Amino acid sequence: MAPWNEIDTLLLDLDGTLLDLHFDTYFWLDHLPRRFAEQHRLPLQLAKAEVKARLAREAGTLRWYCIEHWSREFEIDVLALKHEVAHLIAVHQGAEKFLQAAKRANKHIVLVTNAHAQSLALKMQRTGLGKYFDDSVCSHALGAAKEQIDFWDKLHRRLAFDQERTLCVDDNLAVLQAAKDFGIRHLLAVRRPDSQAPARDIEGFACTDGVVDLIYGRTSLDYRPEEPRSNTRSRML
Repeated sequence: MAPWNEIDTLLLDLDGTLLDLHFDTYFWLDHLPRRFAEQHRLPLQLAKAEVKARLAREAGTLRWYCIEHWSREFEIDVLALKHEVAHLIAVHQGAEKFLQAAKRANKHIVLVTNAHAQSLALKMQRTGLGKYFDDSVCSHALGAAKEQIDFWDKLHRRLAFDQERTLCVDDNLAVLQAAKDFGIRHLLAVRRPDSQAPARDIEGFACTDGVVDLIYGRTSLDYRPEEPRSNTRSRML
């Protein structure tokens, strides 16, 4: 069973954890390359390869998540392109129900995201999830991406949370590893951040298909890879 009586603070990722990553996957791998190809009169496959290569060079850095950086890089209004496909922004099934349960349980709920402020504003406008968070921290405000240990040090100084009584949920394993290195005790990986893609194999972290599982006990937060999983479905929040 998840030790909810030992958890005060929830540090929750946005894209892939609370929101379906399909929007971002489609945007960066399909929509942006298509518009880039049109603007620069390139074959679509060449544009896709070029966009993918440029993105890969910035992986894990603040620039990877910066709309303004990519607008300059691709000479295109990235935020405007996001608005074109904003109808694809969607909350993961059961994620809002989980937030409501966590709120009732008096947990301190913090949105911790790499999303650029402009992208974050668009997603909050479309989903209405902002009302559930006691605090919201964007990596750009701290000057470091969540994949970097410096982010967690700055976050801790800002929020003063107890690492032993904190749960961090994310779909990015590099982020979870950084949180683990910083000393956060409870860590949980999301196996299926994109509803249109199959669940991933996760090694080294407890995992769940979605945060809604935390309400009903299908995921044990104190699970360790070498120990058997429990099938208990009793209520946890």
